[in-house]
Amino acid sequence: MDLKLLLISTLLGLFCCSNAQKEGNECINANAKYCGECIQAGAKCGWCTDPNFLKQGETVSTRCDELDSLIKRGCDKAMIENPHGEQKTLKNKPVTHRKKGAEKLDPEDITQIKPQKLSLTLRSGEPQSFDLTFKRAEDYPIDLYYLMDLSYSMKDDLENVKNLGTSLMLEMEKITSDFKIGFGSFVEKTVMPYISTTPAKLLNPCTGDQNCTSPFSYKNVLNLTSDGKKFNTLVGQQHISGNLDSPEGGFDAIMQVAVCGDQIGWRNVTRLLVFSTDAGFHFAGDGKLGGIVLPNDGKCHLENNMYTMSHYYDYPSIAHLVQKLSDNNIQTIFAVTEEFQPVYQELKNLIPKSAVGTLSANSSNVINLIIDAYNSLSSEVILENSKLPEGVTIAYTSHCKNGVVSEGENGRKCSNISIGDEVTFSISVTSKGCPKQGKTDTIKIKPLGFTEEVEITLNFICECECHKDGIKNSPLCHNGTYECGACKCNEGRVGRQCECSSNDVATEDMDRTCRKDNGTDICSNNGDCVCGTCECKKRDNPEERYSGQYCECDNFNCDRSGNKLCGGHGRCECRVCICDPMWTGSACDCSLDNSTCMASNKQICNGRGTCECGTCKCTDPKFQGPTCETCPTCPGVCTEHKECVQCRAFGTGEKKDTCERDCSYFNLIKVKDREKLPQPNDASYPVMHCKERDANDCWFYYTYAVNNNTEKEVHVVDTLDCPSGPDIIPIVAGVVAGIVLIGLALLLIWKLLMIIHDRREFAKFEKEKMNAKWDTGENPIYKSAVTTVVNPKYEGK
Repeated sequence: MDLKLLLISTLLGLFCCSNAQKEGNECINANAKYCGECIQAGAKCGWCTDPNFLKQGETVSTRCDELDSLIKRGCDKAMIENPHGEQKTLKNKPVTHRKKGAEKLDPEDITQIKPQKLSLTLRSGEPQSFDLTFKRAEDYPIDLYYLMDLSYSMKDDLENVKNLGTSLMLEMEKITSDFKIGFGSFVEKTVMPYISTTPAKLLNPCTGDQNCTSPFSYKNVLNLTSDGKKFNTLVGQQHISGNLDSPEGGFDAIMQVAVCGDQIGWRNVTRLLVFSTDAGFHFAGDGKLGGIVLPNDGKCHLENNMYTMSHYYDYPSIAHLVQKLSDNNIQTIFAVTEEFQPVYQELKNLIPKSAVGTLSANSSNVINLIIDAYNSLSSEVILENSKLPEGVTIAYTSHCKNGVVSEGENGRKCSNISIGDEVTFSISVTSKGCPKQGKTDTIKIKPLGFTEEVEITLNFICECECHKDGIKNSPLCHNGTYECGACKCNEGRVGRQCECSSNDVATEDMDRTCRKDNGTDICSNNGDCVCGTCECKKRDNPEERYSGQYCECDNFNCDRSGNKLCGGHGRCECRVCICDPMWTGSACDCSLDNSTCMASNKQICNGRGTCECGTCKCTDPKFQGPTCETCPTCPGVCTEHKECVQCRAFGTGEKKDTCERDCSYFNLIKVKDREKLPQPNDASYPVMHCKERDANDCWFYYTYAVNNNTEKEVHVVDTLDCPSGPDIIPIVAGVVAGIVLIGLALLLIWKLLMIIHDRREFAKFEKEKMNAKWDTGENPIYKSAVTTVVNPKYEGK
């Protein structure tokens, strides 16, 4: 039964090991036919270019394997193609360190991110990593464009915005010395049903005696300028307009502000767009109500500072806006009334680097709103990258303030960054296979809302170095190229030397040469006959291989020892173990080294045994152990192990403080009573019974033995046998009773003596009384106390 269990567990172990290796070795699974295909399989894969590397029957793909495996199989390390990727820093200008009020720099001379340009050479599966540093520069220039809804409901807001220029200038001077502000307005598309198209309403869309300007889609009122008074003047000249529906055409305006950089005057600095409204928004698809079906083209259509294509193109989609805002590094601040806070809060979640502020009913708090939103946006840096080539992945790890480290999507950003703070991102780029057919590509990484970026040139390793030295139509290859130690056959050719056509690989004449001893099995049923030559099958376990002219050999069907092929001390060749030096036996499990049998007295097996395959066979039955030096039943064994048994079993004794260090040389097994201790007749090895006394005069019982596995075993009774102490209660009771009884006895003796004494005194008194002589005469002066009176009438009756 035990043998069956052992066999099952061994087979399960081999099966699990085989599956694990199959999954883990991507090089073998790639079945690579040439070197370039091999190195694309994974970063661990190498190709052996040694022309004589392959054994008979092995396929060309067995040249591709993990490096350790190739070396183990006999390929010289110098003949293994294993190229590695590399990285070069092409531009690494340091980040700018300067204080506010220092010498003024042009925006192009301020650096907040490094490095600026890199070149990465990528090998499939091998990541290339670099660090990106970001430092928020002090006194960095800011462009702010105020885009305002001029529908009639914003009438009171316009009055407050008219003085915004100079007031905002004063506040922003606390942040930057280089600030520009611009202004634009929007209403709605100029078609039904968004506005009324009657001639009168086109001139004045407002009702009653209200004087309103004609409706329009978007108007650029003021390009970005550092003149706050000019802002106040031009904004003061604006008039309210009107429309019919509640949602406004703000998305058209945002799109034009984002893409018309030259007309707006955007610089390569921090760009803020403040979007002020008290209503919702139209988006892509809503244009159908006005018969507009063409999607927004995302291009600039400003003529005389007016958007002229609102009647032609639909509203942009949210995704389209996100792309254009990101491409142009614009950070958006939505200043909206409390009623529409939830709507724009959801929109903010879709637009990176945007913020939402609650606008008071008349926009009186707009300056504080802008300052708070700017501080919120600028305190967070989020990295984004351009579109990656297919097969290329990128991973971010952020190292933010206070030692905060994040990975995954959170690894792209750092929050709570103050001016002058420096944070680092670790970026890892990995390719799989050969993207872009090996052509160079470029990707860019930048912080959202900033114009600076890191440009990364990607080069891909798709071929081995030896590919350059390939010899086309080489004499070694009938129809192919000889490269990297093997033939790379032309299309339609097969064979190790491309000697056969793929249409003629399975003829009867060719199969005959693949049968051993004219038998019936082709390639011993372990391979395929290709072009008259056996190409052996691959095993699931990449370490196991068939070989030989007829695939009759393998390297996994040799004898095993200790569940290891050839005992782990040899290699299996054609089902026979070739043992390492100093090992012998069919499974290489017999050591010829006698050093393991050398006892401490420099004698082989202590002079009490013989050394067989590196193991002592003790001839004296009293002695055991790997060198026949252990004698469990010899005198002195109990005393030798007493202290260690005591400290491990009961935590007492002289070695209780050093028990773990000094007393871990045996296995301790506790039993309930002495009957459970091993008996000499029951065990197949000598057992020594011991009885020892501790410092408290308690006895403890144990056995010491060395089992058949040369392990020292101690069985100990887990309770101490201590002498019973005096019973206090009976002793106290006896003492008290004794004292009482002695007291009673003393009282009785005293009483007895008193009785005897009294009787003697009484007897003496009586004697003296008898001897006394008394005078019987009467006392003349004595008068009787009794008077007798006789009744004269008494007759005596």
